[in-house]
Amino acid sequence: MGRMATHVITGAGSGIGAAVARRLHERGDDVVLMARDAGRAKQLAAQLPGARTLVGDLSNPDRLSWAFSHQAMPERVDSLLHIAGVVDLGAVGDLGVRAWHSQLNTNLIAPAELTRLFLPQLRLDKGHVIFVNSGAGLNAHAEWGAYAASKHGLKALADSLRHEEHANGVRVTSVYPGRTASPMQEKVHSQEGTAYDPSKFIAPESVATTILMALDLPRDAEVNDLTVRPGR
Repeated sequence: MGRMATHVITGAGSGIGAAVARRLHERGDDVVLMARDAGRAKQLAAQLPGARTLVGDLSNPDRLSWAFSHQAMPERVDSLLHIAGVVDLGAVGDLGVRAWHSQLNTNLIAPAELTRLFLPQLRLDKGHVIFVNSGAGLNAHAEWGAYAASKHGLKALADSLRHEEHANGVRVTSVYPGRTASPMQEKVHSQEGTAYDPSKFIAPESVATTILMALDLPRDAEVNDLTVRPGR
């Protein structure tokens, strides 16, 4: 019997990340859940018994390397799944620097730094890096400037990484979900001042299914970009 696959997942506490972590855990894979602090790590571990946790605050990417140096890191990584994200709507004329920094740090700089730190393990296993982007990574609308900028940057990061690591056998996929029923979407509706009806949006499980499809694709193929839109 072969070694079980190991997946490092950000954003596993809710929404798409929780659905992906649950599916991988249920099928017997080894999941390593990123948590911002020890308390959050304990909560995540309780949700998926047997899962490992790794503490690192994505909103402060400068400290990730230091945080990891004080913890046991997985020796092998089959996939790195960037699913965490934050959103703070506002017009360019209104958004302050703090809102820009928080979204760029969590949505773009932290994924870049995590990828750098895990690349040796990913190369060893010819692993897969999946960036859960957003429709805002392809089109920017009013009030979405900072979030869309972080997600457009995430597309550029994924595209560059794909070219750089193809010869090393590392696959890179960007997934662009439309509006998905999640706590983030609830926050967006609150900021927009509109009623939130989760039945109108994509279920996190459906996005998780597309992510697992990309992960499980035979080695002779790679999904580069995958757009998932609401089906109703």
